[in-house]
Amino acid sequence: MEIIIYSAAALGVGLIVGIIVHMILIKAVGSKSVSLANKSRLDAEREAERLLREARVTAKSDVLKIKEEFENEMRERRREIQASERRLAQKEENLDKKSDSFEAKVKNIEKKERDVDTVKERLLAKEEELKKSISHQIEELQRITELDRESATALLLEKLKGEVENECGILIRNIVEESRQKAERESQRLLVLAIQRYAGDCTYERTTATIPLPSDEMKGRIIGREGRNIRALEAATGVNILIDDTPEAVVISCFDPIRKEVARRLLEKLISDGRIHPTRIEELIKKIRKDIDDEVYDAGEKAVLECGLQGVPKPLITLLGRLQFRFSFSQNVLKHSIETSAFMGVIAAELGLDEHKARRIGLFHDIGKAVDHEIEGTHAAIGADILRKHNEAKDVINAVAAHHEEVEGITPYAILANACDALSASRPGARSETTELYLKRLEQLEAIAGEFSGVESCFALQAGREIRVVVQPEKISEAQAQVLSRDICTRIEKEMNYPGQIKVSVIRETRSVEYAK
Repeated sequence: MEIIIYSAAALGVGLIVGIIVHMILIKAVGSKSVSLANKSRLDAEREAERLLREARVTAKSDVLKIKEEFENEMRERRREIQASERRLAQKEENLDKKSDSFEAKVKNIEKKERDVDTVKERLLAKEEELKKSISHQIEELQRITELDRESATALLLEKLKGEVENECGILIRNIVEESRQKAERESQRLLVLAIQRYAGDCTYERTTATIPLPSDEMKGRIIGREGRNIRALEAATGVNILIDDTPEAVVISCFDPIRKEVARRLLEKLISDGRIHPTRIEELIKKIRKDIDDEVYDAGEKAVLECGLQGVPKPLITLLGRLQFRFSFSQNVLKHSIETSAFMGVIAAELGLDEHKARRIGLFHDIGKAVDHEIEGTHAAIGADILRKHNEAKDVINAVAAHHEEVEGITPYAILANACDALSASRPGARSETTELYLKRLEQLEAIAGEFSGVESCFALQAGREIRVVVQPEKISEAQAQVLSRDICTRIEKEMNYPGQIKVSVIRETRSVEYAK
């Protein structure tokens, strides 16, 4: 029993102790929870403050960004508004100017209308005076001649008709003379402008068919044993090699400038090399021909590029290059064609024509000279046929065919080609000739003019580019003088070869001399 009592007491004490311990533990856990809660609350408050600060910074950044975008947009709109205002101001200024100009024109028109009214009034007044004068003259005629009114009117009208026709003739002559002078001034201005704007050489190098030799012994080596070397040279090149009494020189004769150039280079190469025999000639001739073919194409291509042309077929480029070895009165034909092209381009631009087409015609106008020694006909007709085969434009073909007036030109380009061709050929320094040929040409020119009946004297001027013919006025009338100038031109064109053109001036002068005693 006691054991049970003791056990119950122990159990009660243990229970009490457990309750006390439990309470102590609960109190300790509660205080720890409170401190944890406080710490969490502080952490939350700090986090909230941090988030609030970040939110404020972000909001402030967004506000600044929005403000900056707004300010940029406002600046852009202000610029657009200012530009619009400037445009409006410019338009307003232009409108004011147009308005002022319109007002000035209106005032000018009103002034002209007033002037017209004044002139009209004067004309009406003069008409009235004229009617009165005519009526008075008719009455006077009737009184004097006892003519009826119809006869007197017819007589007076006939007199007035003669006076009006005389005044009209004088007016027409003055207008024609003024137009001619104006056309001459304008043409001179264009020609001078074209010459000034083209910086070409005044003279060109003259080729020669004479080959200098180091000694007369070289002639024998060129001929070779039994003439085999010279025969091989002539057979390979197609030229005639003339070995005469001229010391230390041989002459090449050939109508084809390309073959003559091949022979010239071949002879120079053989003479400098010293080895002259048929095998060596065959070796060199192929290389020289290839080199010249390349030079021909390069020269043609360079001319096309210099003139600024496009779409020129290769056969035409080759023909242009062949003109590099063709000369006319010592003027290189390719250089002459380039110069003519430049002149035509400048003048066409001034006249409002197609500059590129004009340059094309100028470059092609003498292309027939590349093959005129192989094909029968004039170089103008040959050149036109060549261009026609290569599908050139019709006005280009016509201008080339008509640049020596062999056919009728259908466009202004034909006249322009004729003028620029003569301009390039006849300008000072473009062509040259020996003194002997020059003097013979002048003598022939004066002789042709002196053979006509009624010619008193004649003088060749301007280096043979003008002939002045003085005629006897009692034998040659004014009308006959015009016919005589045409006949002299026809004779000169048929019988003479000359560069450019020759002006024929026939002078007829009548002098009436009396002496007062």
